[in-house]
Amino acid sequence: MKIYRLITLVAMLAILLSACASSQTSSTELNLYGWSDYIPQQLLDNFTAKYGIKVNYDTYSSNEEMLAKLQAGASGYDVVIPSDYTDTIMIKQGMLDPLDMSQLPNFSNLDQRYINPDYDPGSKYTIPYQVGTTALVYDKTTVPFEPKSYSDLWDPRFKGRLVMLDDEREVIGMALQVLGYDRNTTDPNQLQQAEQKLIALKPNILKFDSDTPETSIISGEAWAGLVYNGNASLAFASDSNVMYICPTEGCGIWIDTLAIPKGAPHKDAAMKFLNFVLDPAQSILITEGFMYSNPNDAAITYLKTADPTFYASYMASSSMNPSPAFLGNAKPIVDVGNATTLYDSLWTDFKAH
Repeated sequence: MKIYRLITLVAMLAILLSACASSQTSSTELNLYGWSDYIPQQLLDNFTAKYGIKVNYDTYSSNEEMLAKLQAGASGYDVVIPSDYTDTIMIKQGMLDPLDMSQLPNFSNLDQRYINPDYDPGSKYTIPYQVGTTALVYDKTTVPFEPKSYSDLWDPRFKGRLVMLDDEREVIGMALQVLGYDRNTTDPNQLQQAEQKLIALKPNILKFDSDTPETSIISGEAWAGLVYNGNASLAFASDSNVMYICPTEGCGIWIDTLAIPKGAPHKDAAMKFLNFVLDPAQSILITEGFMYSNPNDAAITYLKTADPTFYASYMASSSMNPSPAFLGNAKPIVDVGNATTLYDSLWTDFKAH
């Protein structure tokens, strides 16, 4: 009987030690799933240095790619970076874990405009990562006229000279706006017209690129295109002849966020990471590296003294700090519900055409 009890105690001790080891493992690793080339390596290194947590970073090129992978059952990710309309979908489908605000003291650093957004009422599941616009970029030294409208991209002089985002909602939305329709329409007839409009644009498209479209503009391979504001900022930093304009139809506007997928294996590490990103010194690394709009008020205040030169550039930039006039006709992408399948089908057919 004593031997049996001893064996039982040893077994129980082994279980406790195993659980303890498991707990230790969970706090030393973070699995991050985000856009390609979107988080500064320095920020990840700083996070690891502070907490001893190794970051494993997998990437995707579109919200649809990320969403499809998670809906298909991919697990193991602790933090994802969805755009606002994708947050709406994921929240509705119960795909995100609520945030523990007691672990996010740096949440107070945020600009009040990005708290309690329509896509996440009460900011229960997400924090804003970067804010951006989607609009027209062109090199004024190569384009033989001054583009003002999305419709200008159909000009035959752009044959083989356009770079377009590999982003179905932004590109389809652009075509819908050219036709005078809502960029979030669910009308099958209007979407069919948009597909035909995009097929007519195909000869002008050099490539689809959501990762580094600015490289095609900088090299002169592409003359113009539809890009995110961060890409335009990087292109302008390399060549001041690169222009970024909100077209007459209105630019796109969006917010990329950080969120924790349901069942994240290292939620403790995920909460540490979210709070770390909201630290002003870390948040500015993001802006300096990728040049989108920063939703962190404290970070912009920090930048003013930490790097006055970049602060001046940031404040003067139409891409990083757009004016009210630039944003006056900005239109966000929203969840279109069951019509998502129509957009997916349209995009597949158009790219295969």
